[in-house]
Amino acid sequence: MAESRSNREAELNSWLPITASRKAKWWYSAFHCVTAMVGAGVLGLPLVLARLGWIPGIVAILVAWLMTWYTVWLLIQLHESEFGKRFDRFTELGQHAFGELLGFWLVMPQQLIVQVGSNIVYMVTGGKSLQKSLTLITDKADFRKTYYIMMFGAIQLILSQSPNFNSLKIVSLLAAIMSISYSFIATGASIWKGLAEHQLVNYGFRSTTTANIIFDIFSSLGVLAFAFAGHSVALEIQATIPSSATSPSKKPMTKGVTVAYLIVALCYFPVAISGFWAFGNQVEDDVLLSLEHPNWLISAANFFVFIHVIGSYQVFAMPIFDKIESTLVTKWHFTPGRTLRFLGRSVYVVFTAFMAMLLPFFGGLLGFFGGLAFASTSYIMPCAVWLKTQKPKAWSLHWILCWISMLIGITIMVLAPIGGAHEIIISWNSYKLFQ
Repeated sequence: MAESRSNREAELNSWLPITASRKAKWWYSAFHCVTAMVGAGVLGLPLVLARLGWIPGIVAILVAWLMTWYTVWLLIQLHESEFGKRFDRFTELGQHAFGELLGFWLVMPQQLIVQVGSNIVYMVTGGKSLQKSLTLITDKADFRKTYYIMMFGAIQLILSQSPNFNSLKIVSLLAAIMSISYSFIATGASIWKGLAEHQLVNYGFRSTTTANIIFDIFSSLGVLAFAFAGHSVALEIQATIPSSATSPSKKPMTKGVTVAYLIVALCYFPVAISGFWAFGNQVEDDVLLSLEHPNWLISAANFFVFIHVIGSYQVFAMPIFDKIESTLVTKWHFTPGRTLRFLGRSVYVVFTAFMAMLLPFFGGLLGFFGGLAFASTSYIMPCAVWLKTQKPKAWSLHWILCWISMLIGITIMVLAPIGGAHEIIISWNSYKLFQ
């Protein structure tokens, strides 16, 4: 019976999108990670500086960059047990650390919130960016944002039929190139704008009341958490890399993540600093929306964002597809095949598109989702699992760093959703349904 069950699991894993192909190279993980992180988050970083101020803002971004690099390194080391068993999914690692039932329910809801939340935000980002790109070069493209989100969703319906993670490598590589391109454009255009109109910039708080300033600070913590959100798909990306006793997957994955984090730094810090320097406290929650000239360049940058989030959506959606298909086969006894894949994935894409059209509040969504679960999957869960499984000595380096990371995560998790929800409520007052 046990052997029969093991055979069924192996057969299912050979079909599910996360484990169907283990032929990835280290550079696949590099551009998958870049695609997962550099996106909606980087565009909101100038607003983080606007809400926190120069020194606290830069320090906050630097601490987030270093700390999340450390916590993703922990996940990479935990991907394989000392007995060679691979934890291909975040939930499997949670179950290994905390038990079958508790581990599943500790990790699964948070991972789902991160991935579904990211997909909703990317639907909004894709629609807004395409709208901005086209309206900058022609008056005929000025119609409802809802229609642009529907266009983005239609593209995702097609791409969602990609069979597994490795089949997305070209899409993900293109998305990573686009992210670097529009980050450089945003930096260059912001510097040009700042040199032309720097005397008009105000670096004080945008809000005029203490309460609103506090809410803005809370929300910015969530935006910062959203900017370093690749942890929820790190194990799934690593699962696509081959592994053996002599050449474990953690070696190429570490190399890929190192390259990805260096690229992230080259994108994040220049965009954040130049965007705030150029626009001060009037910078938009998406810095490209603050930039207008030259039209063709800003239009191109927004189009690059549109292309990038096409890939980002798929990177975050693939683990969701894996969960949907696994559940339908194991719990509902559906037969694996193209029909199941088409129906399950299409329903999910339509759902995220509908939610994006219903709640297209970019900045508020970043803050709300960033605090609600991103802080946990990036700061808390990797350290909790490390402490549980590796049992480092009290006051050792890993013990100290893990507790610092968890305290940061708990702080963000408590405060950021308050700020994000406040921002959504404020935006709702001037919002028309499916505008």
